[in-house]
Amino acid sequence: MTPIPPPDRSNNIPGLAVVIGGTGGIGAALVAGLQAQGFEVLALGRRTEPALDYADEPTVAACALQVADRLAQIGLPLQRLIVATGFLHGETLSGQQAEPERSWQHLNAAALQHNFLINAIGPALVMRHFLPLLPKQGRCVAAFLSARVGSIGDNALGGWYAYRASKAALNQLVHTSAIELARRNKEALCVVLHPGTVDTALSQPFAKTGLQVRPAGEAASDLLAVIDALPAGSSGQFFDHKGLAIPW
Repeated sequence: MTPIPPPDRSNNIPGLAVVIGGTGGIGAALVAGLQAQGFEVLALGRRTEPALDYADEPTVAACALQVADRLAQIGLPLQRLIVATGFLHGETLSGQQAEPERSWQHLNAAALQHNFLINAIGPALVMRHFLPLLPKQGRCVAAFLSARVGSIGDNALGGWYAYRASKAALNQLVHTSAIELARRNKEALCVVLHPGTVDTALSQPFAKTGLQVRPAGEAASDLLAVIDALPAGSSGQFFDHKGLAIPW
């Protein structure tokens, strides 16, 4: 695959950027990177005020209204919407501990439900409430962080059922929403991005010896470079942190 070419920044007019999951490891790094680019940035998540909780859709709607109010105040477009949330392991809503499954014998309904809530259902709610805030003309980007293991075509190892399946669902949701978004604004881009293995709480327990694990700041810088360089016609596609296409 040919890497995405360097960005043409001549039309990159700073506006508002929103990062969902902006208090997490990679989310906070994305916030800092966007601020360095000159964007006004709103970070939203379960620990922000107001809070955005995927298990409570009214909070997603309320945060979208806050963003709409801010857009009206500053008179600038929403140029970047980045969803940086994700779940791989930890406590589910039911209080159970979830870990990546090594076999179908480890499949568990609570873990499946929580993976789909955070990795697919929540981002789908963001699509419903936030994508209408993107401008109806001009270039803008909505980027959803997924994972290479969510690629069906790239799956040669098996395992990690819930995480793989929920990220594959996210990929399909993004691809579908990109089609609808193009009917509103042909220049709008809606993509899936794989950040690589990042040194965060999500990946630390599973980072293999010898695997390249990158600092969150480096990963965020790479992702923002890919976002800036996305060419026309790339909406609805799946890219890694180098700008290379990943099979579905």
